Amino acid sequence: MPEALAYNLNFFHPLLMGGLLALSGYGMFLGIKAKKTRTADAADRKELIKGQFAKRHFQIGSLILALMVLGTFGGMAVTYLNNGKLFVGPHLLVGIGMTCLIALAVSLAPLMQQGNLIARKAHVGLNMAMMTLFLWQAFSGLQILAKIWEKRPA
Repeated sequence: MPEALAYNLNFFHPLLMGGLLALSGYGMFLGIKAKKTRTADAADRKELIKGQFAKRHFQIGSLILALMVLGTFGGMAVTYLNNGKLFVGPHLLVGIGMTCLIALAVSLAPLMQQGNLIARKAHVGLNMAMMTLFLWQAFSGLQILAKIWEKRPA
């Protein structure tokens, strides 16, 4: 593989994850609006239903899950291709953990659609943990990116 391509592949994962972090924030916003719609009084609910927040939250959540899985494995693949190994450390392990958290959170959707309050609370808790870890990942990822930038080809 040409050196320039190998180097530039290092930026695919951070760019994807930056966009995914923003998309996750939007998904959280939609989830909050969906809850507000569900718990609003009849007059407010009539207006909120027009926003289709629950439907949009479900659709964005599916996209977030797909991008998280692809981004996680894509980052590992690029690291392995460029270095012949994975660097087992906090960034990798937390990233894998985040992918598991989001998969668990999404798997609760059928129970939530049946009105299961425990599943709904677990979904929110898992996603809040994932978002907290995601913010930490952004900082640790920037540190890794700085190291890659320092070793850029001339």
